[in-house]
Amino acid sequence: MAKKKEESQSAVKIFIIALVMIGLVVGYYFHLSNKRVEAKENNTKSLTEVDEVLLRNLDTDYPPSPKEVVKYYAAITKCFYDGQFSDYQLQELASRSRDLLDDELKANQTDAEYLESLKFDISSYKDKDIKISSYSVSSSVDVEYKTTEKGDLAMLYCLYNLRQGSTLMSSNHEFILRKDEKGHWKILGWALAKDENDD
Repeated sequence: MAKKKEESQSAVKIFIIALVMIGLVVGYYFHLSNKRVEAKENNTKSLTEVDEVLLRNLDTDYPPSPKEVVKYYAAITKCFYDGQFSDYQLQELASRSRDLLDDELKANQTDAEYLESLKFDISSYKDKDIKISSYSVSSSVDVEYKTTEKGDLAMLYCLYNLRQGSTLMSSNHEFILRKDEKGHWKILGWALAKDENDD
């Protein structure tokens, strides 16, 4: 009888120890899982705006509409005037920017000339303490499409909100895009919207 009692107590002890061990293993698993999730969140949070813009591969993920092309171009432009990038990142941003331009527009400058002009503009904005705080692009329904002898064109607007010190300003640009032979919309040109040019 005593032996059965001892065996029973021993079985209970083994069962309790097994439960504790299982609890420890499960607890350790959840601890490691949470660490991985936290590490992933920290990595995501550490991405800068420039990093996010440069993550896009235009060969495999070209913006599918005129609105998305201008939106991506505006994101690149915002990065230019924030000034938080390395020399390598500036060259990459400039290259992405050029990839969105129509061949006719690109032909006006070499890559080197474009980069030099861009550096001058960035320096000028920095000297005046001007940054792009945000931008908004015309909604898809407001994009105007035309077929002309120059090809399929699209017109839309992008409003840049600028900050100079504590002063807020805005600059509205009209963009013209043309569809290329691959079906990609490329920026053919842009100008200040007419209401900004009128006195």
